Amino acid sequence: RSCPTGVFLLDIKENELKMKPAFFSNDSCYLPPLRYPAICKLRGNVESDEYQYVIHGGKTPNNDLSNKIYVMSLISKNSKKTTVQCIEKDLGGDVPEARYGHTINIVHSQGKSVSVIFGGRSYMPLAQRTTEKWNSVVDCLPSVFLVDFEFGCCTSYILPELQDGLAFHVSVARNDTIYILGGHSLQNNTRSPSLYKLKVDLPLGSPAVTCTILPGGISVSSAIVTQTSDTEFVLVGGYQSDNLKRLVCNTIVLEDSNIHIVEREGPDWTPDIKHCRMWFGSDMGKGSVLLGIPGANKQLISDANYFYILRCKEEDKEEELTAQICSQTSTEDLGNSTPFEDSEEFCFSAEANRFDVNNTDTYNEDDEEDESETGYWITCSA
Repeated sequence: RSCPTGVFLLDIKENELKMKPAFFSNDSCYLPPLRYPAICKLRGNVESDEYQYVIHGGKTPNNDLSNKIYVMSLISKNSKKTTVQCIEKDLGGDVPEARYGHTINIVHSQGKSVSVIFGGRSYMPLAQRTTEKWNSVVDCLPSVFLVDFEFGCCTSYILPELQDGLAFHVSVARNDTIYILGGHSLQNNTRSPSLYKLKVDLPLGSPAVTCTILPGGISVSSAIVTQTSDTEFVLVGGYQSDNLKRLVCNTIVLEDSNIHIVEREGPDWTPDIKHCRMWFGSDMGKGSVLLGIPGANKQLISDANYFYILRCKEEDKEEELTAQICSQTSTEDLGNSTPFEDSEEFCFSAEANRFDVNNTDTYNEDDEEDESETGYWITCSA
């Protein structure tokens, strides 16, 4: 049965993937099913286990691009129903143009926090669009945007070190610093080997943003990063060229104001993954990555996706690729999507066991409340 809100919660238990529909609270705004938005977790404080999720940009169902920013929170859950709240934030100042394939991170400096938006792609300006090139995309300008959630104010910065707009890059943040690596540039059709260090200072006056180019970058696009400890991340997947997946992995260590990237032995990839042309996935939290490949690569059900879990264990620093855990029929026409750079299908992530409940009851349509009371639908009154 179709999910009444279009938002699902993924729960992995004993190598079984379960999907449960989520409901929006009555005071939630409408959230369209976005493709390729930028998403990050916003934690109230270091000790808190409660998260909010910041969502910006992405493609809407009618193939437009969004410039809106949302904050989503989990407000209640039980074995039958999970309710989330979605609030749209009003932005002022230098509002980032509508885009997709970008990143958003939270930085903390001197007791204050802001979000940082960088990169992505947007449609060609209206004045340059023709019938033949109406949906042509271009790299966004390499501007850095700071967004203050408390005041809803955006400020853009142009840094001389950032010369190219990048899409589908990787960004990792710690304290007041963000590291940007990889990404694809349409202008010169390359995957940047550069590694950028963005440092954000938030004094009482105007913020200060500086950029430093570091050695040791990686030429990759659409890669996935999962965090295995407070200072350690693992980079998995992606593409090193249009026709070549990147099967090696890397450990990224952030300590003080330094970054260390070393290549590590990858898992024993299954033949299906090795020989597939396209793959996609997302970080599932706690060092786990969910990977998917189209069923056509397995020459079975062509319109199904097959999923795998990659666990990057902190204890022995080794990855473990589990067997295929499930298949999910896709309702999307793959012929209308670009198979490489636009390859990250899973956009909204949480800790892998965040929605675990002891009650093993499955979703039942009879348990569902009247959809008109979920706050998702739009009503009009005279």
